[in-house]
Amino acid sequence: MSFRAVKSESLARPTMEGAGVHLHRAFGFGEPSESDPFLLLDDFRNDDPAAYKAGFPWHPHRGIETITYVLDGEVEHKDSLGNKGLLGAGSVQWMTAGSGIMHQEMPRGNAKGQMHGFQLWANLPSSLKMTAPRYQDIQGSDVPVVVEDDGTSVRVITGEFWGQKGPVDGIAANPVYLDVSVPPNVKRTLPVDAYASAFAYIFAGSGTFRDASKPVGVRVEKEYRGEELNIHDLSGNRTLVRFDTGDEITVQAGPEGMRFLLVSGRPLKEPVAWHGPIVMNTREELMQAMQDLQNRTFVKASH
Repeated sequence: MSFRAVKSESLARPTMEGAGVHLHRAFGFGEPSESDPFLLLDDFRNDDPAAYKAGFPWHPHRGIETITYVLDGEVEHKDSLGNKGLLGAGSVQWMTAGSGIMHQEMPRGNAKGQMHGFQLWANLPSSLKMTAPRYQDIQGSDVPVVVEDDGTSVRVITGEFWGQKGPVDGIAANPVYLDVSVPPNVKRTLPVDAYASAFAYIFAGSGTFRDASKPVGVRVEKEYRGEELNIHDLSGNRTLVRFDTGDEITVQAGPEGMRFLLVSGRPLKEPVAWHGPIVMNTREELMQAMQDLQNRTFVKASH
C-alpha cells in the first residue's frame, strides 16, 4: 500500500453563472490536465433565495457528462428532448450530454430557503463525444450508505467502495464519487484507485490529510475581489485538496468532524477544445458545434 501525499490545497472562488446564480467554483476553465477526466466542480450551496432563484435557463451541452448532487432544496430540470424531472434532497442526476442537448435547471430552496449541492463535469472520450444523450435520475433513498464501527459513513454515488456499488452506472470515466463523513477526532484510511486522478472537497468541519502541512478546512477569513463580487468567505470550508499518486489516503478529522466529497477517475489523456458548456477534442469540432447552434441543428433529431 502507498499513501497519496497532498499535491495542492486551494479555496473555491466565488463566481456567478446562469442568470445570476452565486456559487463557488472549486476548479474549472483552467488547465484540463490537472483534474483529467474531470473538468469543473461548482459548489452551489446558498441560504439566500435571491442569490439562486434565477437559476440556469436554457443552455447547451455537448461532449461532457454533468453530475448534480443535491443536499438540500430541489432542482427542476427539463430539456429539448422532452425529458424533465425534479431532484430532491440527497438525489443525484448524471446527465450524459453526448452529441448535444439544450436544457435548463431551476433551483428551489427548502422551507428554510436553503439550496445546497454540487455540480461536477466529467469529460467524455473522443469515441463518445457524439453519443446519444442519456439521463440517470437517482433518488436519495437509492444511494447506499456504508457505516463503519468508528462512525465513519460513506454515501456511494457511483463506483464500488467497501463492498457497496453506487446506483449510477455506464459512466465513461468509470469514476468513484463518494460523500464521506468522519466523526470528530477519528483517523481513517480510505482506498483509492492507484491509476486514477483523485481529489477531496471539504464542505463541513475540519481536519488533515496525510502529508498536509496545515489543517484543511479550518476557519479562515479570505477576501476575493472581482468585477462584480467582493465577498468575505467565513464559511470555514470549501477547500479543494488534490492528491498525488498512491492507492490510499488517510484523513484525521478535527474536533467538529469532517465531511467531504472524494472523487477519483482514470485520466483520458486526450486533447481538449473547450468553450463554456461544450467540450470537444479539436478546434474544428468546437467550431462545428458553434455552427450547429447557429443553424439550430445542435440537437440531433435521431436521438
